[in-house]
Amino acid sequence: MKALIALEDGTIFEGISFTGKGETSGEIVFNTSMSGYQEVLTDPSYTGQIVTMTYPLIGNYGVNDEDNESSKIHPPAFIMREYNAIPSNFRSTRSLADFLQEQNILGIEGVDTRALTRHIRQAGAMQGVISTEDLDPKSLVAKAKNCAGLVGRDLVKDVTCTDPYGWTPAGPVAGTNFSSATKGKHKVVCLDLGLKYNQLRLLNDRNCSVQVVPSTTSATDILAMNPDGIFLSNGPGDPAGVKGVIETVQEILKHKPVFGICLGHQILGLAYGGTTYKLKFGHRGANQPVKDLATGKIEITSQNHGFCVDLNSLNMDEVELTHINLNDGSLEGMAHRRYNAFSVQHHPENAPGPHDSIYLFDRFIQAMSA
Repeated sequence: MKALIALEDGTIFEGISFTGKGETSGEIVFNTSMSGYQEVLTDPSYTGQIVTMTYPLIGNYGVNDEDNESSKIHPPAFIMREYNAIPSNFRSTRSLADFLQEQNILGIEGVDTRALTRHIRQAGAMQGVISTEDLDPKSLVAKAKNCAGLVGRDLVKDVTCTDPYGWTPAGPVAGTNFSSATKGKHKVVCLDLGLKYNQLRLLNDRNCSVQVVPSTTSATDILAMNPDGIFLSNGPGDPAGVKGVIETVQEILKHKPVFGICLGHQILGLAYGGTTYKLKFGHRGANQPVKDLATGKIEITSQNHGFCVDLNSLNMDEVELTHINLNDGSLEGMAHRRYNAFSVQHHPENAPGPHDSIYLFDRFIQAMSA
């Protein structure tokens, strides 16, 4: 079934839908990972974004129930060069097409993804519309121009949990304030900004009792749970649009160790008095080089973000820079000199991606043990 992809600048790409008819919109971005498409699709950070995979062959190992990073698919559409409809993997339980169709997500193949990626790199990420129903380029471009952008929007409210829950090796368990099913040496409250399950798995593996709470939870309620530490998860969109969470973090910083990842890192930057900005086309993939400034070591990291903390906006008397992106020099990590808080822009929990930065979870354990 023929599909058109229209960008807001008037550029058109053609493709074929392998999941049926439909029309959807979002910010067109690209991911450079060679595998991990299931984890990419179930990452809440992709809310409001249409993902293009730069690796040319997608779907060859199918989908299974164990590799989901949340309860559903978040991108409204998935773009690739070639779809493999016959997966070969002993862990596979169904095809990628089945997975997308179950949730009414458009899957588009036959696209010149090299040209699309190059265009985004040169012109920047932009709004786009994909349709199998409206094949009039002028009409689709007009729709793309009318799409709401990500700047200033609070997308966290669309992905955060509605009720608190605990985490066990078997998965989530209903309950509040560290139920008996989630016993562990360290009590961690996770502020859900759009988290990935592997973050909870890694905390659980480190003998942590994890309590996940909605992003709207107040600092008073979080501190009343008497946690040993507070974890700020990843999430979608513009951190400056999530104002209530910034105020909450400013308060909890004074009392407990805090570890932030991705959006959690950006929220901390704003809580420190810094500013954030939108990157031209973002960092998305499992091969991003980051330098640890303390050791001089280079880590290959998994990343997914379109916004960044402006390192020049931070008070260096209070904030120490810990990691830098080697591709563009942007801020990848920081620690507060007065409060017991640190954060990174990349994803040390991998899933998908390398394990180079997983030591940061151990650092969080040490911070809670001090």
